[in-house]
Amino acid sequence: MLQIKKRKDGKLKRRFMFTICFYQDSRHEKPLYWIKNILGIGYVSKRNDGITELRINGFKQIRDILKNLVPFVKFKRDQAKAMYKAVNLLCRVKNSDLSKKDLHELVNYILIIQKNNYVTKKKKTKKDLLKILGLTP
Repeated sequence: MLQIKKRKDGKLKRRFMFTICFYQDSRHEKPLYWIKNILGIGYVSKRNDGITELRINGFKQIRDILKNLVPFVKFKRDQAKAMYKAVNLLCRVKNSDLSKKDLHELVNYILIIQKNNYVTKKKKTKKDLLKILGLTP
C-alpha cells in the first residue's frame, strides 16, 4: 500500500506511508513468522476475522525488499513495480522537495496500486488525490 496520511504538525500537513502486507489464514500463520524472521523486519498480528497479517513499513526497508522481490512476483507485478518506483522516488527526494511533476507521478503510482488492491470501497479518485496534494486550482 502507498497511502497519503494527513498530519496536524509539519509544514506540508501530509506524509507518505508505504506498507507491504502478507495475509494468511491464522491456522497457517507459520510462514508469516518465517518471512518476518528472514527479512528481520515487520510485525505479525492476528485479526478478529481469523486472518494473521505481517506488515512491513518504512521507505528504505520497502525499497530493499521490493528490489529483491519484484522479479519473483507473479500476481501483483504491476502493483509491486509501481510501489518500487514510488518508493525509489521518495528515497531520492525529500517530501518537502517534491516537485509538482513528482507529485503527479506519485498519484499515478497510487492509482496503479489501488487498481490492483481487493478493497472495493475507500478508493480515492485521481481528483481526490490531486486535491489532497494541493495540485488542483
